[in-house]
Amino acid sequence: MSPATAHASLPSERADVRHNYLAIDLGASSGRAVVGTLDDATMQMQEVHRFSTPVVEAHGHISWDIEALWAEIRESVRRAFSVEGGLRSVSVDSWAVDYVPVGGDGNALRNPFCYRDPRIHGCFDTAIHVAGGADSLYDLTGTQFLPFNTLPQVIADLRDEADVVRATATRLFIAEYFLYRLSGSMIAEATMASTSQLVDARTGQWSSALIAAIGDEARRWPRIVQCGAVLGPMLPDLMPEPSREAPVVIACCTHDTAAAVAAVPAVPVSSTRPWAFISSGTWSLVGTEMRKPMLSHAARAAGFTNEAGLDGTTRFLVNRAGMFVLEECRREWGSGGASLESMISAAAAAESVGTIDLNEARFAARSDMVQKIRTACFDAGIRAPETTGEIIRLILDSLAESHAVALDRLDALTGRRTEDVHIVGGGSQNDLLNQLTADRSGRRVLAGPAEATILGNLLSQARSLGDLPAGVSIRDAARRSSRITAFISRRGVHVPATLAR
Repeated sequence: MSPATAHASLPSERADVRHNYLAIDLGASSGRAVVGTLDDATMQMQEVHRFSTPVVEAHGHISWDIEALWAEIRESVRRAFSVEGGLRSVSVDSWAVDYVPVGGDGNALRNPFCYRDPRIHGCFDTAIHVAGGADSLYDLTGTQFLPFNTLPQVIADLRDEADVVRATATRLFIAEYFLYRLSGSMIAEATMASTSQLVDARTGQWSSALIAAIGDEARRWPRIVQCGAVLGPMLPDLMPEPSREAPVVIACCTHDTAAAVAAVPAVPVSSTRPWAFISSGTWSLVGTEMRKPMLSHAARAAGFTNEAGLDGTTRFLVNRAGMFVLEECRREWGSGGASLESMISAAAAAESVGTIDLNEARFAARSDMVQKIRTACFDAGIRAPETTGEIIRLILDSLAESHAVALDRLDALTGRRTEDVHIVGGGSQNDLLNQLTADRSGRRVLAGPAEATILGNLLSQARSLGDLPAGVSIRDAARRSSRITAFISRRGVHVPATLAR
């Protein structure tokens, strides 16, 4: 079956002014800067800079080189100013949970630790204990239990870095730290703060009781602002010419997943046609958007998290295996091999040998991925794939099955049947995986935009400044700015995995 391409058509007024915005998207492996130009409620994007995220590994610890990263951001700003039309605003998004301790003089006290740093070992057990148990902690924060959350990281600080903690005036998440360097304003944006496991899920504010229970002080956490808050003009020393008007600095949805979900080209959450999203990349984040958090024991047991979304919504989602296993196999095969496109074509032509659970812990670490796959096949009692095409087909079949299981669990928790699944991010360009997800889930898959995080960042800026035409929402503009491809299940009605097993 060939995918059907849908191009949205929205009524709008022709804009007389074209506005430029700069989105800086920081990932754990690389970052990029994109200038977006809004024209007739359509965002056109131009990449101006791409760079590796600098990591420091020394003395048994892993941290981010914050000054080297700041140099890349300054270079991004410099290049953005050279784009014709000037620059109206700038914002930054990044990965979650990591933070920079800032002293009373406004300077970083040290590099921020990476969430992969081993210092956090055992700290999550302490977090559960001081919170009065697992259910109590989840009922308060609604955050999934991950050993590298901000909460256990702060516990590690309190245990190991008493001098640094005493000198800490505030802690800023990665994106917010660079927004501070750009504007001079210290804040925590709501979508980012909600990932920390230190925010009360019902109020959206820092839980002073939990912060006190771990031995910290609430004064070390900045005020929480909503997505789209204007922080002020860019600082003068960052301007290429003092006479030019400074762009404003805006706190978009600073958590990269929140920015991506903001650009999901879906109908509002109140629609009678329920939808879910899959943010598809190294990980697959499977979830939906709700008006209120779900804080039940069943939600915690299923591994779901409640994170703040655009306009006070809740992103109710679960982390599932993503393209990491395929990326690792390609790394093992070497850069001199076939292109990804040819590998996917070989997978489409290969016979399916079954599925394995790529969410098992053995697949989370690098190295020996092909052998891990073969061992898992042996354990599952299925034939191990032999050719490259068969290996990739097994990976994609297994990812599609994982998506289907997560969607079924989501439906069971929310009590509603998901009709459409929006796949955004880099994985949305994998047509075979999209079709297999539609087949195994029995749902319509709508793929795109691939650049959802950048698009959500840019459109959040435009809306904050009142630049979107009247009646046009961020998601309306996202549809106008994207190529959306529909995939229909070839297997008819799907039997929910939660009922079939």
